Amino acid sequence: MKTKEISLIAIIAALYAAMVIVLAPISFGPVQLRLADVLIPLAALFGLPVVYGVTLGALVANTYWFMSPIDIVLGALANFVAGYIIHRYKENIVPASAIASVVIGVIVGGYLWMFFPPPSILGLQLPAWLGMMISVSLSSLVAVAGLGVALVKLLQQSKYIEQLNT
Repeated sequence: MKTKEISLIAIIAALYAAMVIVLAPISFGPVQLRLADVLIPLAALFGLPVVYGVTLGALVANTYWFMSPIDIVLGALANFVAGYIIHRYKENIVPASAIASVVIGVIVGGYLWMFFPPPSILGLQLPAWLGMMISVSLSSLVAVAGLGVALVKLLQQSKYIEQLNT
């Protein structure tokens, strides 16, 4: 692994962890908006270093804001899988990001229900696990498929991005 790739992993991990920790009130819980997830689609531009960075960043942030070992491991795994999907299918970034968002929702929502009461989704009384999966998927769609893809599109227009990838 090159020095540039290791540096990018460290930068992304630090940014991700810092964003989650600083924005902790909205980054954790049954209804959350993890704005740090806007970094996940950067895997389409910068490849596997971003995948590793958002994985490590989630590991650090979830350890800092300790809820459970389950959250530390599965939260990082969710970011890894989501980032890898976007990296692998970068030519189709919008659907890849939407799928990645649902993956995050299913993995994270699949265990969050054990720690929090279920959110009310349009007043429906859903099973706790399903309500949590829907809630996290919707928030991930905003952060990953919405804001994250917009960030990638904006960066793709910059002449400096090509220089960073050489």
